[in-house]
Amino acid sequence: MSASDGFLALPPRSAKPRAQGITHIFDKGLTIAAIEGLYEVAGDYIDVAKLGWGSSYITCNLKEKISLYRSLATPVVCGGTLFEVSYTLGKLDGYKKWMSANGLTHVEISDGTIDLPRERKLELIADFARDFTVLSEVGSKDAEVVFAPYEWVNWIKEELEAGSWKVITEGREGGTAGIFRPSGEMREGLIEEIAHDIPINDLIFEAPLKAAQSWMIAHYGPEVNLGNIPPEEALGLEALRLGLRSDTLKAVLGEK
Repeated sequence: MSASDGFLALPPRSAKPRAQGITHIFDKGLTIAAIEGLYEVAGDYIDVAKLGWGSSYITCNLKEKISLYRSLATPVVCGGTLFEVSYTLGKLDGYKKWMSANGLTHVEISDGTIDLPRERKLELIADFARDFTVLSEVGSKDAEVVFAPYEWVNWIKEELEAGSWKVITEGREGGTAGIFRPSGEMREGLIEEIAHDIPINDLIFEAPLKAAQSWMIAHYGPEVNLGNIPPEEALGLEALRLGLRSDTLKAVLGEK
């Protein structure tokens, strides 16, 4: 039963598989038992699982994890760092074969750490999009690097046109870079300019902390796509989306 079917008659949410209202979790090393426990309480609300950084290359239970997530209707994507390492070492063909062999259907293409020429990134997005669902990422992991809003907008548009399914706005797992200042404060003006020029459903905003999640929901509604969500916060985020926490009660449900 969905939340909208209960006695509160809450506003309906998109059902899985979703194209909007996506919750993209950040798996930093969950065990099989932990994933099963997580999905027991919040499985209906998780849409994409990212295996953080390059950890997927060394985790001891990779095939089992991917198989479990897929059985739970959740695509798995490796962190963009693994793509960046593969590019740096000239191993992109090997990376493609490795992903296919492990049953991965989604890929993250980023340049948050490396120097990847703009045209080359767009070529790689188009190339990978022939065989995988591409989530590309814009923004630097270096908190001291600041791009103008028009640059973000132009790059996002280019990457969508090149074949990205969604474009992720960098925020890091701690909310300290990209669309955030090093202090953790959101660059609200930047976000608003991006959202003004880009269809909101084409974006995934990295928002690992509750304050950012609440702000996004208050400004762009419960169906905003949010990424880098700590797994243990998946249920709490859904409560925010539905107005079942004080932080978003008025924004989502209004006052009577």
